[in-house]
This record gives sequence, C-alpha cells and structure tokens, in this order.
Amino acid sequence: MCASYGLDPRFTDTELLEAADEAVLEGLRAWAVENAGETVRPTGKNLRNLNPIVVQHDAAPAVETGWWGFLVGGEPSKFPSINTRSERLQERPGGLKGRALVPATSWFEMQKPERKWNEFLIGDGTLFGMAAVTQRGRTADGEWYTCYSIVMRPAPSHLVSLHDRMPLLIPASLSHDWLTAEPTREIIDEAIVASDELAERVRARPRA
Repeated sequence: MCASYGLDPRFTDTELLEAADEAVLEGLRAWAVENAGETVRPTGKNLRNLNPIVVQHDAAPAVETGWWGFLVGGEPSKFPSINTRSERLQERPGGLKGRALVPATSWFEMQKPERKWNEFLIGDGTLFGMAAVTQRGRTADGEWYTCYSIVMRPAPSHLVSLHDRMPLLIPASLSHDWLTAEPTREIIDEAIVASDELAERVRARPRA
C-alpha cells in the first residue's frame, strides 16, 4: 500500500513523459516548491491537500491537481480507495476509463514487523510516473474534483522482503498510451510488463 510519496523540485532526470514538456515539468517544480518538501499524503475531509497529476488534455499532457482517494456521496469513500490493485483492473478493465500519471521522486512504505520506514526511488533526482485511475467526485459542499487512486502491482524479488507491493511505474515510452489508449485489459497488461524494467531499478534506503 502506498500512502505517502515525495515530489522533490530538484529533480534532474525524468522518466515521466516520452516527449519532454517544459510546461508540465515547470508546473511540477512550482507545485513542489510551494509544497516546501512536505510528504504527499491522501486528501482529507478537512485538510484538502490537492496534489499534481498529469492527464491528457486534448492533444497534449497537462498538469492539474487531484484529490487522492475517491469521493462517494459527498464524502471520502469508506472503502480503501487511495490504491487500486493491478489484478483488479485486469479482471475489471472498466475501471481504466479514466487514467493519469502521478509524478513523484520517491515513495514511502513501512517494513513489517520491524515498523521501519523505507524510501523507494529510482536514483537520486529521477522524476517518474506512477499509474493512477481517476474518476470525478463531488464533496458535500458541491465542489467537483478529479479523484485518483494509485495502481499497485506485486513487488519484484529484490524488494519483496521490504514490502510485497509497489506502485505500477509507467516508463516514459508508454506514457502517451497509458493516458490515451482505450480502457481495455490490453493497456493494463502492457503497462505491467513495461514496468518491469523500472521496477528492477528501484532501490530502498531507510527514511531519514
């Protein structure tokens, strides 16, 4: 389960989009600077921290802010919704109708039973995209948001002792297809296979 991640504005390398989009990258840097190094956490009912996601607008990717977790009946869902299992999307590809990339430079998981936090990253300063599914949601006061849930896959063998699952990382070469392809099982199957190379590059270190 991914319940927090980081977005460092000092990223120097990017594995986010196939074609570098300076407007997207500058938008992410500006948000990260404004966030002042805070860990990105699920959006709450009272503290409405909205987080940057990359979606497809017309012919080009764009940054917008999203609500991490789904809204149901005007309230944050009572069922766990900040993460979605890749296997569930393979079984029910209708959940792929809305998709996004969640930009990050690391994510955090607790190692059990030691209860130690580790930071997972692809080298220092690498910006990458975590797969997400999206849907529109409305709060009780009538505000509409794009809500997102990070897709989780089984962890590779070199990480499984630390945590059994990890975000589905989308390589830049698949970013356009992930954002635009038809919502069928083929795109989630392709994403899982394509993510293997990035998953092998992930390393963990104790969280400072």
